[in-house]
Amino acid sequence: MIYVILAAVSVALILSLWKIVLMRKSARDIERQMQEKLNRDTNTIITLDSSDSVMCDLADSINRELCKLREAYLRYHSGDREVKEAVTNISHDLRTPLTAICGYLDLLHRTSDPEKQAEYLTIIEERAEIMRQLTEELFRYSVILTNETMPMEDEVILQQVLEESIAGAYPALSERGIEPKVEMTKPHVLRTTNRAAVSRIFNNLLNNAVKYSEGDLHISLSEDGTVRFANKASAMSADAVEHLFDRFFTRKASRDSAGLGLSIAKTLAERLGGNITAEYRDGVLEIVVKL
Repeated sequence: MIYVILAAVSVALILSLWKIVLMRKSARDIERQMQEKLNRDTNTIITLDSSDSVMCDLADSINRELCKLREAYLRYHSGDREVKEAVTNISHDLRTPLTAICGYLDLLHRTSDPEKQAEYLTIIEERAEIMRQLTEELFRYSVILTNETMPMEDEVILQQVLEESIAGAYPALSERGIEPKVEMTKPHVLRTTNRAAVSRIFNNLLNNAVKYSEGDLHISLSEDGTVRFANKASAMSADAVEHLFDRFFTRKASRDSAGLGLSIAKTLAERLGGNITAEYRDGVLEIVVKL
């Protein structure tokens, strides 16, 4: 009987030692692959030949963390590229009106003709206003990015906020010859949200229509809180729509905007728990906001 017990213990000991050997091998495989993944730009994951559940669980856990690390790495490099592009764009946007201001100031000093002086002063004022708009847009965007908290304490009737935004934009729309067609559902669409943020979203979308509409604008609000802004935009393209909400994206060659209006609208919509998308079909650009 004693020999049977000793044999069983020996077998158990041998199996335990063999399991330890296999676990050590798996640990070395994990260590080796981990170093490779950290030192190389790769999307591959750690794989094991072992069927040991503990080591497989460890490998799965490490793979999840590697995926998170990879995503953070991509966000960092994407953000770094965006910052470099942003600096270039901002420098160009600010330098253009500033160069014009300096040039016309020089002309102003060189002439004593009152009509010429008045003309140059008007141009200088226009370029200074462009610079003011650019810096204000950049400031608003930086405030939104740094203030991640979004108090949701206002009970908002979306019809009222949208009507106020349209009324505020009406002079600019009229100046462009745009008579908006507005359709709103009659039952009040109530949301507990941030009124100022909703107003900013609508204002930015209306400003976009003022700049790029070809004379028409259709605005609708449905019972589920979906707001649609549609206008003809023959200069738009399907490729451009994909970048419409990118920071510093603009479709104008001679720009008076840093291209942040739609990006701000998207950021705010997402922080309010909604979303904003754009579609381009048959020459019509439609921006859809769901709140």
